[in-house]
Amino acid sequence: MTSISYRPLALVLTVAMMGACASPQEPEMIYPEAERGDHVDEYFGVEVSDPYRSFEELESDTTRRFVEEQNALAQPYLEAIPARARIIERMTELWTYERHGLPQKRGGRYFFEYNDGTQGQDVLMVAESLGGQHRLLIDPNTLREDATISLADFDASPDGSHVAWGVSDGGTDWRIWRVRNVETGEDLADELRHMKFSGVSWTPDSTGFYYSRYPVDADGKSDDSKQVSVFLHRLGSPQSEDTEIYAIDDGSDNDPYSQLTDDGRFLIYTVFEGYSANGVHVQNLAKPGSPVVRLLDEWDALYFFRGNRGSELFFETTNQAPNGRVVAIDAADPEPDSWREVVPEGPNVLSGSEIVGGRVIARYLVDARSRVRLFELDGSEAGDVELPGIGTALGFGGKIDDSETFYQFETFTAPPAVFRFDAVTAESSPFRRAEESGKGGDEASDAGQTFETEQVFYNSKDGTRVPMFLIHRPGLERNSDNPTLLYGYGGFNVAETPEYKVRWTMWLEMGGLLAVANLRGGSEYGEEWHHAGTKTRKQNVFDDFIAAAEWLISEGYTETPKLAIHGRSNGGLLVGAVMTQRPDLFGVALPAVGVLDMLRYHSASANAYQWGSDFGWSENEDEFQALRAYSPAHNVGEGTCYPPTLLTTADRDDRVVPWHSYKFAAALQHGQGCPNPVLVRIETRAGHGGNKPTWMRIEDYADQWSFAAKHLGMEIPE
Repeated sequence: MTSISYRPLALVLTVAMMGACASPQEPEMIYPEAERGDHVDEYFGVEVSDPYRSFEELESDTTRRFVEEQNALAQPYLEAIPARARIIERMTELWTYERHGLPQKRGGRYFFEYNDGTQGQDVLMVAESLGGQHRLLIDPNTLREDATISLADFDASPDGSHVAWGVSDGGTDWRIWRVRNVETGEDLADELRHMKFSGVSWTPDSTGFYYSRYPVDADGKSDDSKQVSVFLHRLGSPQSEDTEIYAIDDGSDNDPYSQLTDDGRFLIYTVFEGYSANGVHVQNLAKPGSPVVRLLDEWDALYFFRGNRGSELFFETTNQAPNGRVVAIDAADPEPDSWREVVPEGPNVLSGSEIVGGRVIARYLVDARSRVRLFELDGSEAGDVELPGIGTALGFGGKIDDSETFYQFETFTAPPAVFRFDAVTAESSPFRRAEESGKGGDEASDAGQTFETEQVFYNSKDGTRVPMFLIHRPGLERNSDNPTLLYGYGGFNVAETPEYKVRWTMWLEMGGLLAVANLRGGSEYGEEWHHAGTKTRKQNVFDDFIAAAEWLISEGYTETPKLAIHGRSNGGLLVGAVMTQRPDLFGVALPAVGVLDMLRYHSASANAYQWGSDFGWSENEDEFQALRAYSPAHNVGEGTCYPPTLLTTADRDDRVVPWHSYKFAAALQHGQGCPNPVLVRIETRAGHGGNKPTWMRIEDYADQWSFAAKHLGMEIPE
């Protein structure tokens, strides 16, 4: 078994520092000619040019030519950077460690994802007992030689006899589901398609499951411009015979997703439209013919079903509690006046909860760090879960009568460790011995000594106090000469908590400082923090990020020529927005798979339209004005000197479609007012990023880190 070695690379800084404008040695880049059209849209009397509208036709000759020519420019440039080969070599070493996923217990068996450190994709293992020998059940690496088909999701039947498993082909969000017999290791004839963002919910007798799928158009293709419906699939039958259980036909865009209670009594439909509020509909299966009841349909808060005890249904909610609470609602008497509070709102945000062993396990964020508390179902406090240190705890899944559950704990500098939690005694124990995990024993403490994590606070433009993590080598000097990577997200109620990433370790070993800012728009301080970074308030997110950069400079940690900014998806929007607002502030920009055309993002799919709860829509005048003011693709100036920029995207990204990056890259190349390079690298047979094989992730970040190293004045000796 291979362990992680945390030996730092011997890096030196070049004498000539490259700032926001290129050094004289940087040759002027000659870009492929991107066809500029004369398309103009009108919004509330305002004409807005969209010269690269043709890129929205992803399969057109124009777009294909753009992709080929941009890759032909970017790839040789990146491959010629001396640091790249060494980064690939070292990152491959760092990724070679054994990894265990959280176990799922079904019928006495334990199912968990696993990687021996050399596999391109995680595999699924099964063990007959907690301490028993595990065996291979599903290996997606055998499905394609380049490992670009991944095991995207799985769920074992209640009796542990079968596993429903979904794969992603080439990184797409679309899933193909099959069913495997656990004893024989063979798949049934069942195959389910037209599914995206939906898991499965098994029936108590293990003979079938509920799931959500999109309708099929006349050509037999999935139509994700329409709503999903809930279906029941029975094992051994073709998908064409599946029964439609529930559809919402009230003219809304709401999508229902099903979850069966452990006792099989209620079918819970969580109804989704966005990230600020949702609905919950319920059907009592114990009474055949019972109609679906719109239990929670005011769209006044978020509601997440956590379990039931008879007719009492438990929900985690932000109803009258921006920081979250847990309530019990009697299905027979659901009026709010009759709700029973189980876990009250507290001063810290409730980031998640589960009901296992007859207790509520409540996960909180305290300044973006985990604390886990226990509550009895009568609402009385039952103590804390003792965590290994300061970091992030995730998991604790299971059924209300389970006596055990599992969680993982990780930090910025140590990979996730998996623990078993005894729900009766409230004690934790390692799921695997440390030396068996490939990252244990003295090495864990060595890693903690090699890199330090500190938390700082700074004030944003409007005076809001914002936390930020700084991760660096011990004894870091504040001399303005530290190559620094500033990372952020700031949206969709997602908190940036301590999380181990090989790419972060690589950056740290390169001698860099890593700064992770906890921007508004996330969930670090509850719904108020989230809402403060949405719609017409989205500029707060960018102000928070700019203030983080200014603080790092004013406090002497770094300076503009040494400061790179990085973000993915909504974080790619973040980078695009701040680099167009403050091009003078940053030494390198790395926007990845970003949402960059904010006026038309929602035209890509029904899923993208649902982002409007965070972004707003250009059809609303006040929201249009806000979107237009920061949309990266619409705010590129002519003749402005932008920092060296590497955009990254993928041709099969069907979550944030790649034409966002195409439009922004073309606009930057057209408007760039200095020799600083603007490149876009487009990965093939890849999607938004979550299902990439290891080798592709390594090449992706080697490109980004080597580009940053070149333009921040970092050099890796041969």
